[in-house]
Amino acid sequence: MTVFEKKGPYEKAKVQVVPLKVYRTVDRLTIAAPMAGMEPEDIVIEVTEDGRLLIDGRVRAVLKDVKEQLLDEWSVGAYCRDYTLPNPVNASEGIATYGNGVLVVSFPIAAHVVPARLTLSSGGMISACGISDNFAR
Repeated sequence: MTVFEKKGPYEKAKVQVVPLKVYRTVDRLTIAAPMAGMEPEDIVIEVTEDGRLLIDGRVRAVLKDVKEQLLDEWSVGAYCRDYTLPNPVNASEGIATYGNGVLVVSFPIAAHVVPARLTLSSGGMISACGISDNFAR
């Protein structure tokens, strides 16, 4: 795990491996990941040609030298995850939502992987870009 931190008793930014819940129905694969403290536009979801799900969430800023940290029992982002999907999916048809600190992504199960990158906007709108053909939805 990568850790970015400043020496001393000040707030630190740590990259955390986000835990997942994975669900499957006959025609869809759904993944839920707790990612507290993120803004939707700072989360990127990607399905690669080899069927890996990559989730990346970056914190915009960490309090630097603002206050002395006395106790650190939890952290908000940054988050990352690399997970091999159990089924091929059409990622260009993916649906992603982020609310109450939880990212939920759902993909239709497909005969072969259709890679894409999904991003969320601050208004909650989804943008999907095909990786192999640069097709934007």
